[in-house]
Amino acid sequence: MSTAEQPSRRTVLAAAVAAAVVSGTGPAAAAPGEDVVDSGHIRGDRTPARPVDYHAWTSYSDWRGGAPDGTRAVPGRRPGLVIGTPAGSTDYTDPHTGTTAAWEYATWTSPVHRLSVPATETIASWNAHTPVGTWLQVELEGTYSDGTATPWYVMGRWAAGDQDIKRTSVDDQTDGRSTIWTDTFAIDDATTGLRLVAYRLRLTLYRKPGTDLTPVVRRLGAMGSDIPDRFTVPASTPGLARELIVPRYSQEIHKGQYPEYDNGGEAWCSPTSSQMIIEYWGGRLTPEQLSWVDPSYADPQVCHAARSTYDYQYAGCGNWPFNAAYAATFRGLQGVVTRLGSLTDLETLIAAGIPAITSQSFLKTELTGAGYGTAGHLMTVTGFTAEGDVIAGDPASPGDAAVRRVYLRREFENIWLRTKRYNASGKVVSGTGGVCYLYFPYRPTHRQRRALAEVGVR
Repeated sequence: MSTAEQPSRRTVLAAAVAAAVVSGTGPAAAAPGEDVVDSGHIRGDRTPARPVDYHAWTSYSDWRGGAPDGTRAVPGRRPGLVIGTPAGSTDYTDPHTGTTAAWEYATWTSPVHRLSVPATETIASWNAHTPVGTWLQVELEGTYSDGTATPWYVMGRWAAGDQDIKRTSVDDQTDGRSTIWTDTFAIDDATTGLRLVAYRLRLTLYRKPGTDLTPVVRRLGAMGSDIPDRFTVPASTPGLARELIVPRYSQEIHKGQYPEYDNGGEAWCSPTSSQMIIEYWGGRLTPEQLSWVDPSYADPQVCHAARSTYDYQYAGCGNWPFNAAYAATFRGLQGVVTRLGSLTDLETLIAAGIPAITSQSFLKTELTGAGYGTAGHLMTVTGFTAEGDVIAGDPASPGDAAVRRVYLRREFENIWLRTKRYNASGKVVSGTGGVCYLYFPYRPTHRQRRALAEVGVR
């Protein structure tokens, strides 16, 4: 996040798909189902289906149900997908280093998933372990509502480290009807009625030739959505007063540090927020992992998170799936990218002990107490006051002690959930429409599993 109003990939996306979502007449948010009660804290009214479809492959039977070419499913406490007998070898020239190297590879293609919500946007995310000497690629192919097919689009080339390849999104992918904007598939002009109605994902796993190394993929999924076009959203009714104790880190104290990663800490809102939630769940980096960081720097784990989420094509640390994948490199954690429908959804999660990371953009005058405006910013939501206002961990704070903020409920809900807004120049630009990172245990409690299901994540 830059505290100045400046163009971002989200602004670019909005310009390209300014009319990408037709106006809706139904409610903008879906509340939890009628069977959920938490001492009166979570409302149980029935609402129409949410305009979001998140689907994932995670189980042994899921991996067995795909089409393998050199991969194999592994059972156990946490099933996954690995290289069995490679399907072949190929050369890859890293566009960010110019280095060409040979790699063995194997592929897995998911079954077709038919979206319950024909989508204008789709975002893939994954959880994997990639030892040094391995990496992976995620692709998406879809079916349009007119029955024709998209190309195979690259949604990301990823490794946990940066020794073998530079993790990267891929620009200039379009068929004239849809386009990949960094990490997001988007219909170019949804006023035509065109939608994505189904998709399948393809994993390609790579390793150095002649080794028995392999990535291990634990979760692969995507979120498709058709969010009503809106400058304002309906207000939700406060239903929970609770605060989770989450570590607090400031991105601003890292200003000027490691400028090779998105010009230094002032732009590190996404990895800083990710590190807060990772540590809430007990994730810790070892001294060896942090040994590369200048020992004079405070909170070296934030520097490490920035390096570990940096997208060399986007030239930033705000790639949404890369942040979720980084979180899942910590033992026992999962990470997904999805959209939520209201602050009621966030209350459902907080009530179950699950904090969230939200993406929003706003003018300085639109969020009382923030003290800045931004074209795109991530922060954590850690609770709600008795009045229903949002307790946030805002990394755009002068120091760690100032990270805890309380933001007015109505203001926060609107800047997070809207899809359109006016920037400082009066131009119509995008809002994220409720984008959210959720990090949670591989084995959530029954209450946590129920809360995640209520917001569409299984």
